[in-house]
Amino acid sequence: MSTPAISVAMSVYNCERFLAPAIESILSQSFTDFEFLILNDGSSDRSAEIINGYAAQDERIRPIHRENRGLIVSLNQLLAEARAPLIARMDGDDISKPERFAQQIAFMTAHPDHGVLGTWTEDMDEDGSPYHMTGSDHPVTNEEFQNVVGERSPLCHPSVMMRRDLALEVGGYHAAFRHCEDYDLWLRLASRTKICSIPERLLRYRHSDGQVSTKHIVEQQYGVAVSRLAWQARNGGRADPTEHLDHLPPFEGLDALFGMEGLSERAREMVAEALLYSPVALKGNGFGIIVDHVHDSAKTRSRISGLPRTILRLMRLGEPVRAASLAAALMLG
Repeated sequence: MSTPAISVAMSVYNCERFLAPAIESILSQSFTDFEFLILNDGSSDRSAEIINGYAAQDERIRPIHRENRGLIVSLNQLLAEARAPLIARMDGDDISKPERFAQQIAFMTAHPDHGVLGTWTEDMDEDGSPYHMTGSDHPVTNEEFQNVVGERSPLCHPSVMMRRDLALEVGGYHAAFRHCEDYDLWLRLASRTKICSIPERLLRYRHSDGQVSTKHIVEQQYGVAVSRLAWQARNGGRADPTEHLDHLPPFEGLDALFGMEGLSERAREMVAEALLYSPVALKGNGFGIIVDHVHDSAKTRSRISGLPRTILRLMRLGEPVRAASLAAALMLG
């Protein structure tokens, strides 16, 4: 078989509601020289049936069915099985615009020094209606990317096209960073290659109440904080102790993991700041992290802003006991 120009990597888990239009958006690309790897990660709905139906109609689709092993294992398997030098990520609930691959491969061909390329997005809700987002679009130059990568994820993961050899060279997706595996990968690639996004909205990105950034925000933001500590260690010429971990230690284990004092408090500060506006976190186990940060601040003399307003937010969420507890911690601190 001839080697395709692009390997499309899609991991699917119970996506039957959105899967057909996602697949059709790839099959409708104006650039057609690709293989389409769709890994069914043990779905219990009709995803397997939908995948097989499209595979029977288009020989570019390579279906992979197996038991559920999680997204990171799935993404690394897709990297390993891909035959093309370029990997195009795609999720089972998003929609790629017809010119996405054509524009991305043209850029990657013209810019061999760039190893990762995203696109801007058109955000939508579960029903496909416009979804309002605040904040700036993703960086369109490598310089802009490098300036912000230590503060936030500057790429939309399912919009990305990347060079397979570079992704494999840095070890692919690391197992310990569940729910922020893409951000950790960008941080590791940032010192190896140039990275940016095309200023065109070539992916319709779907937001839902069940997505990772809502359901697993506490675990995600803890992983983000630790990935930044690992990035800082690498930039400082130190070893990255997270590279071969299957799971991250709790906050209290970070000083020993990195061999430096004060990292547990620093990580807790980063996570607490990220959780202040999340109802899921405030009503769940994120609240304890915020209170622990207040206690830490008495020692570190570093306290995030916005905590008094969080008391009012807790009252509006129907959490008067937690609001009183935070107020007491702030007074004692």
